[in-house]
Amino acid sequence: MHTFFAVINRMKYINRWGLMRNTEKENLQQHSHETAVIAHALATIANTRFGENINAEKAAVLALYHDASEIVTGDLPTPIKYGTPQLRKSYGQMEDHAKKILIKRLPDYLKPVYEDILDSETAPEWPYVKAADTLSAYIKCVTEKSAGNSEFAAAEKNIYKKLESNPLPALHVFMEEFLPAYGRTLDES
Repeated sequence: MHTFFAVINRMKYINRWGLMRNTEKENLQQHSHETAVIAHALATIANTRFGENINAEKAAVLALYHDASEIVTGDLPTPIKYGTPQLRKSYGQMEDHAKKILIKRLPDYLKPVYEDILDSETAPEWPYVKAADTLSAYIKCVTEKSAGNSEFAAAEKNIYKKLESNPLPALHVFMEEFLPAYGRTLDES
């Protein structure tokens, strides 16, 4: 019996934004899905608007698994995860160990495939996944503020600065053409 996919299914039990008061909880599975949708869109924009050759489907798959190690480690709050270079290095080691724990849950014939997915930071699609991850966090802030929750105001500003400094042209197209619709009601959209 192999338990990898059953464990991956447990993403829905890992809540994000643990240090913040949330009007709507967000779990890792929801975040991974949203990140995959956005990563696919960013890669598609890069290909169609800027002549890039980014595999949009691979970007989506990488995004689905980009935080899989958090099934083992939990969602460590950003101020801790990135608090010091030493903490970031230690957390990176924890993430690597967690990925190995997950890979052990696969049959040998699938291990190489999922090792490539879980260790994809050097893939050409990775910058699009990371940009999508940041966009997903920003969208969470926007939707929380739209619901009257000022708890996310500082995070929204900090994340927006990070997005603005990202050099990916596709990200800036998404921010200009699609981001304004977030936080609006269905009737306004």
